[in-house]
Amino acid sequence: MKKILLIEDNDDIRDNTAEILEMSNYKVYTAENGKTGITCALKEKPDLIICDIMMPVLDGYGVLHVLHKNPETKNIPFIFLTAKTERTDYRKGMELGADDYITKPFTGTELLTAVEGRLKKIDSLKQEHDGSQIQKADDSNEIQLLTSLVSGRNTNKYRRKQLVFSEGNRPACLYYIQKGKVKTYKTNEDGKQLVVGLYNENDFIGHIALLENTNYKESAEAMEETVLAIIPREDFEELLKSNPTFSRRFIQTLAHNVTENEEHLLGMAYNSLRKKVADALIMLCKKYNTEKKDGFSIDISRENLATIAGTATESLIRTLSDFKNEKLIDITDGVIIILNQKKLSGLIN
Repeated sequence: MKKILLIEDNDDIRDNTAEILEMSNYKVYTAENGKTGITCALKEKPDLIICDIMMPVLDGYGVLHVLHKNPETKNIPFIFLTAKTERTDYRKGMELGADDYITKPFTGTELLTAVEGRLKKIDSLKQEHDGSQIQKADDSNEIQLLTSLVSGRNTNKYRRKQLVFSEGNRPACLYYIQKGKVKTYKTNEDGKQLVVGLYNENDFIGHIALLENTNYKESAEAMEETVLAIIPREDFEELLKSNPTFSRRFIQTLAHNVTENEEHLLGMAYNSLRKKVADALIMLCKKYNTEKKDGFSIDISRENLATIAGTATESLIRTLSDFKNEKLIDITDGVIIILNQKKLSGLIN
């Protein structure tokens, strides 16, 4: 039951208002002046305060001022109840921090509407705050977890185009990207590659085979100078069993990867050449342009980009030339600079 403090010096108005609120299932505390009202507020910690302005001992402005100075009461919603209708009085109350203003005479409906509106708003703010705090706590726990998992591990350095692991091999560890970029790909009987995953700093790779307890179903290759932390399989499996936060992280990662791969494969199967190349550029931009900067540049070999787009290298190069002529991209020393991401995203087949 919500608690409401009513501070009003007029006995009739105080009793009638309290009765209306109690009939609406509120627990009501009453005070006949500002000083008594402050004492009650500090003791009962009500969910809402309704206060007259013109009162003996201490007026409503004084009550609001004192309560806002106290950390225990400063966030309690405050509604002024007064017969004064001048705009200056209304403005003064709102500047002091009042949440609402009810002018006498008022109906029961007006009173209850104002009260319900204030209480709903404060409940909504509390839920948002609690959700934010939970999210912050989860994020903080995850950061601590990752730090403890990765810190002190052996690391391997990889050159551009160097294999991290190969399709068909048995996994022995989990990899964590401390620096660089990695792609995973499958190879068909003719030796052609199909990129199935792109990974950035702070991503894990090799976890799918560990979770499935199977051999690697794809190969992983560094796309630039890369540093990977090596986490033994036993440590990874123990953490999955003992830490729900860590397990949830990997479930979310797997679900996200499945969705991305489905969309990517669908596009390669049915999109035109121009659309495939545009989607590949946008995919790289979304993955690696984490700071959302304009004019994002992509330093990637044409062979790698062609495998991501699912097309021949020669066809890719011709399409990039067309995009450059159309001012969608620029190319400087082999580096691709996206000039118009919105138009690239909106290309139709």
